[in-house]
Amino acid sequence: MQKNNYIIEVKNVSKQFDDGKFALDNVSLSVEKGEFVTILGPSGCGKTTLLRCIAGFQVATSGDILLKGKDITQTPPHKRPVNTVFQKYALFPHLNVFDNVAFGLKLKKLDKDTIVKKVKQALKTVGMTDYEYRNVDSLSGGQQQRVAIARAIVNQPEVLLLDEPLAALDLKMRKDMQLELKEMHKKLGITFIYVTHDQEEALTLSNRVVVMNEGRIQQIGTPTDIYNEPQNCFVADFIGESNILSATMIRDRRVRFCDKEFDCIDEGFGENVPVDVVIRPEDIYIWEDIKTSIAKQQADYDADDRVPKGRFTKWYGIVQSCIFKGVHYEMTVLTDDGYEFMVQDYHEFKPDTKVGMLVKPEDIQVMRKERYIYNYFEGEVLKNGRVRFLDAEWEVAPEQVEPFAAGEKVTVKVPFRDIDLRDHEEEGILSGEVHFILFKGNHYNLTIRTDDGDDIFVYTNEVWDDGDRVGIQIPPSSILLEKAKQQEA
Repeated sequence: MQKNNYIIEVKNVSKQFDDGKFALDNVSLSVEKGEFVTILGPSGCGKTTLLRCIAGFQVATSGDILLKGKDITQTPPHKRPVNTVFQKYALFPHLNVFDNVAFGLKLKKLDKDTIVKKVKQALKTVGMTDYEYRNVDSLSGGQQQRVAIARAIVNQPEVLLLDEPLAALDLKMRKDMQLELKEMHKKLGITFIYVTHDQEEALTLSNRVVVMNEGRIQQIGTPTDIYNEPQNCFVADFIGESNILSATMIRDRRVRFCDKEFDCIDEGFGENVPVDVVIRPEDIYIWEDIKTSIAKQQADYDADDRVPKGRFTKWYGIVQSCIFKGVHYEMTVLTDDGYEFMVQDYHEFKPDTKVGMLVKPEDIQVMRKERYIYNYFEGEVLKNGRVRFLDAEWEVAPEQVEPFAAGEKVTVKVPFRDIDLRDHEEEGILSGEVHFILFKGNHYNLTIRTDDGDDIFVYTNEVWDDGDRVGIQIPPSSILLEKAKQQEA
């Protein structure tokens, strides 16, 4: 007997391909009956693989998939009460609209009257009542998508899986179809599991959003939770625009960043703990700073109705750029201490304008750091006084090697800031590709993926693009050795 309302349960599912790479890495997800759940993430994050495992088009390497409490991990697709709508629609070009929608019903050998009734009802649901006998090639992209959805729902599946179904449509049509899908979900009352890389689409459609990256779930929550309370830097950066900064949690409800202390509402991080903070651009209050004295500054600030009143920490800067975005202006502000902020406001502040800024405590989102200031690698001391790690030999300062014998296993620590990236990959001991970029206010955090698949984390002030090929060098003085953990007593 089923003890919960979950219609789909994905339990510790991994999917490994023939090349040894994992598309899914121990993924767990529960979906309640009638939910609209969106799986969101960048290309290659594993979202479509997860959907295909639920549909049965791919078989999980390990883990279980349950439908209403019954294990369907090895059940073939045609025996699962789910239907899939694909990005490319997969309509039959030699069949008209009616026959495309009726195809599955005819395979079930239903009688003609039942088929006609069901097809007409499905076409009515998607707003295609007058198109039964049209050739599918004569339809627009949006109309073809409606037919594909009608073909899926005519079988009355318990779960409808949608794999980026609006990706091929233009912007206006995509937004129109988003609203229609939301209405269809309400009318049908069945469970929707929807895959997209479009953040706005996910926030618009879903009861819950599942954010994925690198084959793992990063966060699950309502659209509001995902946007307002991201759990890590990837989610904060991927969902909407963000100012993400390195910070220190001084104590409960007090955090330091940009060389200033701010009140916040977060607790439980400890004291003097490195953290990251997220401030959304629309949550920064900005005003023109034309004050000539502290007294006048306070008076002007108090008189500005747009600025919340209270004992808030204020900081100042100069507008670098201002772009009109239709609803608001988007500005880049460089603070007096060299930090760059994105600010969104309904008022225009032209470049070179001196401005003041503040943020309310509840709009500062504090997150635990996923990693601190060091890369850690497994290494081995060599007879020539070098150390081997990352499948390469590295020169190391003599005082680091002296405590260890040749052949001894070590833990190698390299500060993020000491990785030297070269424009020409042949100039590095290793080569790799810029895999992830995160701006942290006054520097960039990069993830460099080596040609052997290892990740190296880098702090830099240099500007790189995603996908750039780089050479990797590490100064000998920056390679720090510790006794390997497995050798410690």
